[in-house]
Amino acid sequence: MTSSSIESREKLTLLGDTSPEAISIRLRAAREAAGYAQQKDFAAEAGLSATTYNSQEKRGAPSITVMKILYRQHRIDFNFVLHGDFAQLPGDVQERLFGALSSSRP
Repeated sequence: MTSSSIESREKLTLLGDTSPEAISIRLRAAREAAGYAQQKDFAAEAGLSATTYNSQEKRGAPSITVMKILYRQHRIDFNFVLHGDFAQLPGDVQERLFGALSSSRP
C-alpha cells in the first residue's frame, strides 16, 4: 500500500476525529459493512429496539452492547468506531468498511 492510499484511507475514516458526527459516520459504515442495510435489522441482532439503535447511530453514541456485537460477530472494534483507526482490522473488514464509507460520502 502506498503512502497516498494510506493517507486517503485515513481521511476517509476521519482518523482521530472523535466528534459525534464522525462516530456516527463510522458507526453507519460499520453496520453496513457487517451486512445490515437497515438499522432495524442490526437493532434486532443487538436485541435493541429500532428507535434505540437509530438514536445511537444518529447521535454517534454507540452502546457497549452495540460495540460488543460489532466486535464479536463482525470483527469491527471500538478503535475504528470511536477513533477511525483501521490498521488493526482484518483486510476483508477494512475493504468492506472503506466501501461503505466511500458510498455514503460525497
